[in-house]
Amino acid sequence: MNQINKKKILVADDERHVRLLIRSMLGKDCIVLEANDGKEAIHAARTQRPDLILMDMLMPEIDGLTACFAIKANQATKGIPVVMLTGVGYELNKKLADELGADGYITKPFSLENLLEVISQLLPSTK
Repeated sequence: MNQINKKKILVADDERHVRLLIRSMLGKDCIVLEANDGKEAIHAARTQRPDLILMDMLMPEIDGLTACFAIKANQATKGIPVVMLTGVGYELNKKLADELGADGYITKPFSLENLLEVISQLLPSTK
């Protein structure tokens, strides 16, 4: 797949090793953008227009849920699918993520297969 047709995926996580892990998993087939916190994620969503955002729920500056809500409330970015990543799999978190506009939810640790399954549901043209 050439660079022009690659999907852009923004990974917003304050843990560098998680961003690197996802980059290693997806970097061959996608353009992987990175953000360290929710504030950077909101800015990147507006300026880079990724095809999908993978966002940690618990981050400094602005948390993932607040960032998700801001992205979904903005006319220019509301159509970007947001998948919440978290180490906490409580039903309340899933309910909150749904209410704030998240399109999916992945509990850490996750496998490549799990990540690709969620991405392919939201971006059908991605292998």
